[in-house]
Amino acid sequence: MSIEALKEQIPDFAKDVRLNVSSLVNDEALGEQTKWGLLLAVAIATRNPVVAAAFDAEATPRLTPQARDAARAAVSIMAMNNVYYRFVHLSSNKEYGTMPAKLRMNVIGNPGVPKTDFELWSLAVSAINGCGMCIDAHEKVLRDHGVESAAIQTAVRYAAIVQSAAVALEANALPASLAQAA
Repeated sequence: MSIEALKEQIPDFAKDVRLNVSSLVNDEALGEQTKWGLLLAVAIATRNPVVAAAFDAEATPRLTPQARDAARAAVSIMAMNNVYYRFVHLSSNKEYGTMPAKLRMNVIGNPGVPKTDFELWSLAVSAINGCGMCIDAHEKVLRDHGVESAAIQTAVRYAAIVQSAAVALEANALPASLAQAA
């Protein structure tokens, strides 16, 4: 499925979402690999197979196999880290923050793509997953590497748009009887 076909599935009640998806596909604020790796990572992070498949179909011809793997690695490692570090951050017991995580995450040090791409993808996935501690950590690394605030904001905007497309599709799939029962 293409992103164009995905947009056609977005219902009229979510017309703004459809327009936002169109705008991000044509947005040139990020480089080609950065943009398509980001879109692939956040599409997978939505956990919506239709959205993930559409963005994967569009991203794959635009990415090297290493970049595609790195985008998928960013989602995978953030799935683990976002749960763990969100717990550490939200727990009233601050002792957990002093304990070693004991989580393997070598891919962060050697992702196979430029560090800034991987960090941007990880930050956007962390935004979807709601881990403030990870957002802060990745944003700091990006800033330390000279990435401008506008690029960071663009990455999170892309994540928000792709997440909203997934939610619109899910909302449209609700049976009328379920909606009436609520």
